[in-house]
Amino acid sequence: MYLSDAPNGASFKVIRVLIGKEVGKRLADMGFTEGAEGAVVRGGLFRGPLQVRIRGYDVLIRRSEAAGIEVEPVGDWSAAEDANRLFGTFGRFGGKGRGWRKGGGNGWGRRGRWYNPHNSEETPQ
Repeated sequence: MYLSDAPNGASFKVIRVLIGKEVGKRLADMGFTEGAEGAVVRGGLFRGPLQVRIRGYDVLIRRSEAAGIEVEPVGDWSAAEDANRLFGTFGRFGGKGRGWRKGGGNGWGRRGRWYNPHNSEETPQ
């Protein structure tokens, strides 16, 4: 399993880092070495970066980099997966609303369906 697949709140143990060159060295310098234990604090919006707590530090890494870190679960991941499934994400954009545009793009705006301000027969609502 890879770190990018871990749900929020899941604890893990690093098996190995599969990324080479400078990025792999940078990850090793940040604490992603064999046997290191950590936890996923949260994932970014729209599958953005992951906030990971490892060796006492909070590190944000890209999902593409997290996909190159092989981990094994520590503890029970099902509780973290259930919480994400049941309660979803929290925060400004985490709900199931329609976004800033309450009409949802269906033509119903503030003044009604396809309001034309130049039409004298139509009055604003």
